[in-house]
Formats: sequence, structure tokens, C-alpha cells
Amino acid sequence: MVALVPTEAHGDERGAFLNFVEAQRAALRRSLLGLTEKQAASRPSASELSLSGLLKHVAEVELNWLRLAQQRPNERQRTEETWGEAFRLVDGETVPDVVAFWEDVAKQTEEFVRSVPSLDDTFPLPPAPWFPKDGRVSVRWMLLHLVQEMGRHAGHADIVRESLDGKGSFDLIAEENGTA
Repeated sequence: MVALVPTEAHGDERGAFLNFVEAQRAALRRSLLGLTEKQAASRPSASELSLSGLLKHVAEVELNWLRLAQQRPNERQRTEETWGEAFRLVDGETVPDVVAFWEDVAKQTEEFVRSVPSLDDTFPLPPAPWFPKDGRVSVRWMLLHLVQEMGRHAGHADIVRESLDGKGSFDLIAEENGTA
């Protein structure tokens, strides 16, 4: 079974990027398929990562990049003191809460990407030791970065899920499609 990312109209770069971002979102969401909140929060491998924590982290990362591109304040900006909370559910948060939050962020991302005049439009990077001084990136770069970030964490999610119950991504695709 192949996990093929569908295309839109030939040459539709925005649509292709958005579909690749969504494919990675779907892989992360799928990693939680059929799990309880307790299972989703567990850390069955050598990693400190849990599936629900990964879900929350990537949703917040997408929001952060979106707000940077929009040049708007991030309403969920993390501080050094709250950084660890980006990797675990706190204060009664649930997997469905985080999925709903992420769905809203995804909708905002798509609306923004489809509305910018050009994927070549740039925005400033914030001051940080890992960014160049006065650095800028394009909306295209941001979309590629989201694919990279989410793909990396989808791989983490695959390992965590397989450590929980032995189900790999193809097993979960089949389960999601009702062909398992």
C-alpha cells in the first residue's frame, strides 16, 4: 500500500505544497487512531516523546510559523518556562481538543497561503541564535519547512506507535480506510 500525496491541477504549486503539508498532518493524526488518552500520553520507547505531545507540538509549531508569516503575535508563544508544556497535554487538554485546535490552524494556514500574492513573498525571522541576523524566508520556504518538521515528527510518531502496539503506518492507513 502506497501513501500517495494527491495532486491538484497540473502546475498548482500552492496546492501541491498544501497537500504535502496535509499528508504529514494526517500521518501524525493517524498515529493516534484507536488509542486512549492514557496510551496517547505514554512514552513506550527510549524517547521522551508521546503521541499526544507530538500532536500538540506540531500544531503549535505550525501556528508559530503562520503567525511569523502573517507578522502577527502568536497567541500561544512559548517561553523558556512553558517550553516543556508544548510536548505534553496539560490543564485538562485532550487529544480531540488538540486535533480541533490544529484543524483551525490548518484552515488558517491554507487561507493564508492561498491569499498571499506570491509564494516568493518573504517575512522576517525572529532574533534567535539558530537564525541569521536580519534573516528572511519566503512563504514557499515556510511550507517546505512545515513538511520537513511534520515529516520528522511523523517518523517519531511511527516509532512511538509501533512501540505501543506494533502497528505501523501502513497498518493504520488500512485501519483508517476500513481495509484492515
